[in-house]
Amino acid sequence: MKTFVVLKLQGVMQAWGGHTYEDFRHSELIPTRSALLGLLAACLGIDRNDNKQLEALAASVLIVVRMDREPLRITDFHTVMDARKVDGKPREFPVVSQREYLCDAGYTVLLEIRENAVYDADALRQALEKPVYTPFLGRRSCPISRPLLEGVIEATDFEAAFDLIEPRKGLVYSEQKPSSGATSYRLRDIPLYGRKRQFASRQLYIHTQEDRDVS
Repeated sequence: MKTFVVLKLQGVMQAWGGHTYEDFRHSELIPTRSALLGLLAACLGIDRNDNKQLEALAASVLIVVRMDREPLRITDFHTVMDARKVDGKPREFPVVSQREYLCDAGYTVLLEIRENAVYDADALRQALEKPVYTPFLGRRSCPISRPLLEGVIEATDFEAAFDLIEPRKGLVYSEQKPSSGATSYRLRDIPLYGRKRQFASRQLYIHTQEDRDVS
């Protein structure tokens, strides 16, 4: 059996930034690995410059996300001073930046605890119940609308784990290949600690979870 820490991400707005630049900041449809690790690090009280502990946290969990409720995209506008040009130099005049948000989204996140994890299920549970820093859903303007921690469960794999958690259906994005019917794609969202704003790619598997009787 495997141990899973279960999170519920719900809020009026969420924003999970992907590859971006100053004048357009879109949101991925799911919470990115880098954002979820940042969320956990905030709850644990890990400083953003503590690369050793951040790497230990990243090595402690595998992440699976289920979209429980499909979001609506909206765009907000900001004025950015000293926005960078392609050559990295700041612009002389401010630019208008478009920023995407996801409205009324709902996600279930499974954190599978890996063998010899520095941050085990108990450590994550305690941090999520009593976070050191205030957690938010991608940006500070996106507060959570319910406690993050749903519980800690045991299951044979992530598919069996999702069968135990309402609504027991939805689109699943996994770092592990499911038993059948998956489409794969790559997402550049693995943080390279110690390298500012640099990320590596990972392969995700997408499949639809159907509600089934597990009684």
